[in-house]
Amino acid sequence: MSERVEPDGPEQRGALRRSLGVRDLVVYGLLFIAPMAPVGVFGVLDAKSHGAVATVYLVATVAMGFTAVSYARMVRAVPQTGSVYAYARAGLGDAAGFVAGWMAMLDYLLIPAVAYLFSGIALNSLVPDVSRWVWTALAVVLTTGLNLAGVRTAAAVGLAVLAMELAVLAVFVVAAAVVLARDGAQRDWASPFTAVGGFSTAAVLSAVSVAVLSYLGFDAIATFVEEAVGASAAVARAVLWCLALSGALFVAQTYLAALLEPLAPQQLAADPAAQGSAFYDTVEGSVGHWLHVLVAAGKAIGAAFAALAGQAAAGRLLFAMGRDGRLPRFLGAVDPDSAVPRRALLVSAAITMAAAVWAANRDDGLDRLTSVVNIGALTAFTLLHASVVGWYAVKHRSRNRAADVVVPVLGVAVIGAVVAEASGTAQVVGLVWLAVGLLVLLGRRASAVGGRG
Repeated sequence: MSERVEPDGPEQRGALRRSLGVRDLVVYGLLFIAPMAPVGVFGVLDAKSHGAVATVYLVATVAMGFTAVSYARMVRAVPQTGSVYAYARAGLGDAAGFVAGWMAMLDYLLIPAVAYLFSGIALNSLVPDVSRWVWTALAVVLTTGLNLAGVRTAAAVGLAVLAMELAVLAVFVVAAAVVLARDGAQRDWASPFTAVGGFSTAAVLSAVSVAVLSYLGFDAIATFVEEAVGASAAVARAVLWCLALSGALFVAQTYLAALLEPLAPQQLAADPAAQGSAFYDTVEGSVGHWLHVLVAAGKAIGAAFAALAGQAAAGRLLFAMGRDGRLPRFLGAVDPDSAVPRRALLVSAAITMAAAVWAANRDDGLDRLTSVVNIGALTAFTLLHASVVGWYAVKHRSRNRAADVVVPVLGVAVIGAVVAEASGTAQVVGLVWLAVGLLVLLGRRASAVGGRG
């Protein structure tokens, strides 16, 4: 039986308060994942995959299934906030842990920016006289305030928002089914799986590199392990529940939307400005303006609260790395009243605000953000799988080869295929961010050696 790495005591580092049950964790995970996540990226994925958008989410669910199993394994061995950063430290060493945390940080600072931008786009479609960047900035301010109020307050509000999103999604499914039964489909019934004009594996994998954005709630859940009642066991169950629920929801809604979409994927690919509103335009034309308004309002609120969960996870990653001295130590403080890492949350909010407002002021802002945000997470997931091998198969010589070696190797193979098909911009950004992280690591090591000298 393998050993566990326990978190440092509160008397040394500052205490996070245990108050989240499995339901709360699932709520946080689904909020970050967002039941309506495909609404914002439907047009992008439809264009990239040549119409095989349901297949994109099937492949993404399988790919994240390997990652979910590895998360469930490591959270039991290393029940610490910081998630993949803590796991890589335990399984591979301090340097690998820093790199994993650094790469995950790229996404945890930018993913909320994408969600806030979705909120701004949705609200702007309802009230065009108010600019997208204004709605986006207001969403950042509102959700940051809730995060600073405390984890229980944010979780309670989040549960209500999640229920609203699921209700809106149910209305869309029923309305879409009625229209399809009455009027028929705009595309072939199998096309959401087989594509329009010929299936392309490369095109699907390219779209998967964007679609995995929708699943990063796994890692968000893991960052709350020191605040969970039941700790690692509760987090492991929540991770697997979120994968199963989100995968089913994503495939169902993208299948229906693709059947209703009047534009060919090639037309969407030629018009990037239309991709962000493709889902809304589809429901308006096929069902009616009332459903456009309902979906847009639901997405606006849901996306803002997806960003809330992402911002909370980003704050806890910065907190964990600051607490361990891998980032400035002022980030490793916990507010005594709210028991949240206030400074880390404010830093993450400021960076997210800047990225979201910048993107909201550009016609291609959505495409640019979604093309780069996943590369850091995919790199961190690779180190997560390596951590499973390092911790269980090498350090503790577990005999469960399927979970300790086979699943991580398959996970890395899928991630490698997705990274290879990611956009050139995403690959360059990932390499530049990695290079900066390595320089920071070398600088901190040199400083530590100089201090001892």
